[in-house]
Amino acid sequence: MKFIEQKKKQLSKIDKSNIGKWDVQIKELCDKLNKSKKYYTTSSCAGRIVLIKNLDKKARDVFLFRTHDKISLDKLKKNLKSVKYGKLVEFQQTSCILHVACVDLSSAQDLVNKAKLAGWKHSGIMGGKRNMVELNSTERINFPIMNEGKVLVDDNFLKIVVDEANNKLERAWKKIERLKKRI
Repeated sequence: MKFIEQKKKQLSKIDKSNIGKWDVQIKELCDKLNKSKKYYTTSSCAGRIVLIKNLDKKARDVFLFRTHDKISLDKLKKNLKSVKYGKLVEFQQTSCILHVACVDLSSAQDLVNKAKLAGWKHSGIMGGKRNMVELNSTERINFPIMNEGKVLVDDNFLKIVVDEANNKLERAWKKIERLKKRI
């Protein structure tokens, strides 16, 4: 009964993410998990491309640019020009990540196994009060892109980065679809 109460409480909460809604690419997977009697999601991201302040600790205004969609070279350059931060800025393309509470350890292991078969290689059961699973894919790019207001790389490099970041996002989205089919 405790699991059902926790699930109702979690799913009734207001979205506290910075964007205030679920990523379109992962919403159906989350819906499918949340309709199951064995699971409920606690956080998710379908993958994103960001320009971020390079800080040692968490901060509220860390994002200088963020999208959960593919980008163009022009869009990246436009956002780099609009950055008004004089310290080190990092480019990041991050993969999909999903946190799921599970009714029991067996359900948690089953979900991890399905995720790994779908390509979510960095996935496992987390210790704690609940049977929690973290599902994480492997697509990722991050490097310093600006310092003291100056872009550190040329347009040829930026074009390669944009192409690679977009390809990695697409690969992550395909893994979301594969996992959705396995559940």
